[in-house]
Amino acid sequence: MKETHGAPVPPCRGPTFFLWWSMAGDIRNVNDMRVAVIGAGSWGTAVASLVASRTPTLLWARRPDLAEAINRSGENPDYLPGVALPESLESTSELTQAAACDVVFMAVPSHGFREVLAALPLASDQPIISLTKGIEQGTLRRMTEVVADVLPDHDPSLTGVLTGPNLAGEVVAGWPAAAVVAMSDLATAARVQELVMGPTFRVYTNPDLVGCETAGALKNVMAIASGISAGMGFGDNTRATLITRALAELTRLGVAMGGSETTFAGLAGMGDLIATCVSPHSRNHQVGRALAEGKELDEIISEMNMVAEGVKSTRAVMELAERHGVEMPIAYQVGRVLYEGAHPGEALLDLMTRSARSE
Repeated sequence: MKETHGAPVPPCRGPTFFLWWSMAGDIRNVNDMRVAVIGAGSWGTAVASLVASRTPTLLWARRPDLAEAINRSGENPDYLPGVALPESLESTSELTQAAACDVVFMAVPSHGFREVLAALPLASDQPIISLTKGIEQGTLRRMTEVVADVLPDHDPSLTGVLTGPNLAGEVVAGWPAAAVVAMSDLATAARVQELVMGPTFRVYTNPDLVGCETAGALKNVMAIASGISAGMGFGDNTRATLITRALAELTRLGVAMGGSETTFAGLAGMGDLIATCVSPHSRNHQVGRALAEGKELDEIISEMNMVAEGVKSTRAVMELAERHGVEMPIAYQVGRVLYEGAHPGEALLDLMTRSARSE
């Protein structure tokens, strides 16, 4: 029991923050900062736990009862039950309290990202790091583009993403893992890197924001395809073929959207793709497997207590592919299964009997 959890959380932002952040030298150590993570799902909680081992951290939960439960029990009973959270981690359901922190991580699902962000009174030079791997429906914007749209006065160089092969349960268990933080301001990226990096969680920096963010969103579609393959009983040859061709698809679209081809061979691309396609703990993989086993999509979604971004992102990815003139046959067939009721076997046959071509 954390006895301090019931106490009011002090204001996050200190008067020396902007001076510290803008200077090249370390006027202020990261241990003296306050960090907010907006979104108390499994990944938001995992990142908050990582950061809280370095500096006081505030985790925003949409539901007051969940915030209270986290403070009372020292764990997130809904999304990471049984995982003890650091003493320096507090939870709140008050957005204004979270917005006062020095750095803000956004872990809100793509369909709610804009609404929550709009309610946050953030400063123009307050670093915002997205943890959300999705594409906004309708606008087809990446989450950092949503930030630019909602907060037009915010410095875009201080908006970034943290992404990679990061299954929340494994990260909080302390199993070795790695991620990449991408933003155009490399000095700020290095400070965010220092905030998150720990003895079992290695973080790299990358200036390719577009590529890293795009890869994270696109791979969810491919994870559904991998789950379908597993649900149909196929083995390692099929999975290796799927992952390889999926990488080719998301690289084509990612480059067309402005990303660097090399990014897709790294943690944000190949790394995240492998983890999401292989792991049975991946929510998108679970959706695909359940579809192959004959369950209806509505039934699958109703049984999940967390969002599978690929279910919503697939339509957006298909629209982006059409906009950029990029062929994505795997994504197209996933869309047919999700939205048109196509049988997975029919989708597979259509995929495998496409006209022959060179690799």
